[in-house]
Amino acid sequence: QVQVMESGGGLVQSGGSLTLSCSTSGIIFSQYIMEWYREAPGNLREYVAEIRPRNYTKYIPSVKGRFTISRDNALNTVYLQMKRLKPEDTAEYYCHASKGDRSYWGQGTQVTVSS
Repeated sequence: QVQVMESGGGLVQSGGSLTLSCSTSGIIFSQYIMEWYREAPGNLREYVAEIRPRNYTKYIPSVKGRFTISRDNALNTVYLQMKRLKPEDTAEYYCHASKGDRSYWGQGTQVTVSS
């Protein structure tokens, strides 16, 4: 059974930092593309960043330079380090694991940035 579980969300002031974690089980983690998405109230779910098996990373422009995605294949975990947070970063953050036609989502973790 595949499990994808996010943690680390919370309430932080504008300019602050948070690190999200996404732990997985039931997959060969090192072979999967790992992505972070976010969904703010009233908005569609938005792609944020990805890290591929060989550690290629990609970010949307609004978070580049502030967010860092990384993975630990020994712990089957992907991280999203978020710095200089802004109120517009407030959203439910979701972890997504994909390989070919296999796709798994976590339940999300809430990040709220107060102004």
